[in-house]
Amino acid sequence: MSVTAPVGTEPEQSGSPTEPPPPPDRSDRRQNLRNLRGKLDVRLSPYLYIAPFFLVFAVVGLFPLAYTAYVSVHDWHLIGGQGEAVGLQNYIDVVQSPVFLQALRNTFSIFLLSSVPQVLLAITIAAVLDGNLRAKTFWRMGVLLPYVVAPVAVALIFSRLFADQAGMINSLLGTIGIEPIRWHADALASHVAIASMVNFRWTGYNALIFLAAMQAIPRDLYEAAVLDGASRVRQFFSVTVPMLRPTIIFVVITATVGGLQIFDEPRMFDQFGRGGSDNQWLTTTLYLYDLGWGAQKSFGKAAAVAWLLFLIIIVIGLINFAITRRIASSAQAVKKHGGAR
Repeated sequence: MSVTAPVGTEPEQSGSPTEPPPPPDRSDRRQNLRNLRGKLDVRLSPYLYIAPFFLVFAVVGLFPLAYTAYVSVHDWHLIGGQGEAVGLQNYIDVVQSPVFLQALRNTFSIFLLSSVPQVLLAITIAAVLDGNLRAKTFWRMGVLLPYVVAPVAVALIFSRLFADQAGMINSLLGTIGIEPIRWHADALASHVAIASMVNFRWTGYNALIFLAAMQAIPRDLYEAAVLDGASRVRQFFSVTVPMLRPTIIFVVITATVGGLQIFDEPRMFDQFGRGGSDNQWLTTTLYLYDLGWGAQKSFGKAAAVAWLLFLIIIVIGLINFAITRRIASSAQAVKKHGGAR
């Protein structure tokens, strides 16, 4: 029996286009907008938070560094201004100068005489402050006081203490029968005097850094050492010092960078501020200052010295990175070996 469709109507076909969906509600649009803003906030806000630092660094750090490199390849006079480009000639003149080599030797000598005793004294003071002392806050603030004193004031006081004729140090040495030391004439003696200024100012500061690292060491390690019968000295060398290796590296590298840039102490060690009559304590930064603002007034050579000093600091930073990675890898290996047991 056949069925006929009514007149004026067409049978529905499968596959005919469906009606378009209704437009999204306003609440759905708002929800989508909130979701989009939330994603953008998660992805972009960290960059916005750190952007001010990079902007300030680009203005006060990166631009002066690049501009110094530009000046170093030109014959640039303090009064005459920019001259013709000379390429690497300024660097060649500086490296071939015996005064620059002497200043570099003096800089590293003062650094070694200051950093090595400084680190040893700082660790010792931190170990004492980490013990059971009364008025801990007072003693911790006391070791930080020399850091608060202005470097110029420290240099002026110590330059009087280490005076060749009427200095207090020579007077004390004379009471025990030691001849007066020529602190401003002998190179090694002047380096010791300047290094003592650096040690006086920075030992307490580094001691607090070591103290913070010591307090982060788990006390379970000391309890286990006590159960094994280790004395306090044995605990210090077997537990404390190995756990302080990353902090020691950090302090040594910061002391190295500061030692290579030392300026105030040798500048104020005598009344002339030129590094001695025979450049006994002339440092790299003093030599840079003399090139730029002294008799030569050569900004190009001074900028070359600044960039050479920057490259030396970069090399030391790479050495620090390699040592840190080696220590970290060895610590992980020891941890894995102990876990395998």
